[in-house]
Amino acid sequence: MSAKILVIDDEMPIRRMLRIALKSAGYEPQEADNGETGLAAVARQQPDLVILDLGLPDMDGHQVLAELRTWSKVPVIVLSVRSGDREKVHALDAGAQDYVTKPFSIEELLARVRANLRDRLPSTTPAVLDDGTLHIDLALRLVQLRGEKISLTPKEYGVLSLLAHNPNRVITQTQLLQEIWGPGHQEDTHYLRIVVSHLRQKLGDDPAQPHYLRTEPGVGYRLMIN
Repeated sequence: MSAKILVIDDEMPIRRMLRIALKSAGYEPQEADNGETGLAAVARQQPDLVILDLGLPDMDGHQVLAELRTWSKVPVIVLSVRSGDREKVHALDAGAQDYVTKPFSIEELLARVRANLRDRLPSTTPAVLDDGTLHIDLALRLVQLRGEKISLTPKEYGVLSLLAHNPNRVITQTQLLQEIWGPGHQEDTHYLRIVVSHLRQKLGDDPAQPHYLRTEPGVGYRLMIN
């Protein structure tokens, strides 16, 4: 089944260009020309990825992203003429997975689309992982240890969730940093080490011989759960 991609942009030429490019690449494009319509389309059509312009006629794209993140984890690529670092950091910190500046290369955008769709939660992966001690409900964003709810920061949950999407598989440090912190943080491995250390404490993992969060030296981490 083709991935559904929703383009939220008020510029008809941009939507037309993206429609043609996405169809040619084998995706199923959907369109909205303002923020309100876009949010309704996400709720109704459940796209696999959203391409979001910041300069919308009815509400700022940052508002759309903020509202979207209160109830959806759909990957978002911001597409905007705003090229300042502050705009990019704001969008990435607010939950966007990527930021592409207009004018842009279609080939680059399609590469970003592929990267953000890669290794997402497969339909065969259960929404609940439970080994009798650790319980992770990805749909409810609930983590429990021996029946007690564990309070996690957004970054801690982001890392654990991405690992839980791919149980028992190694996820690289670069992928974790890019998806949780944003593409500008691929070298900030110390951020990741701190979060993993905190997660191990909360999961009761022995740092010397962790049961759940295993380190693959020089590569990344994997969540061991059956």
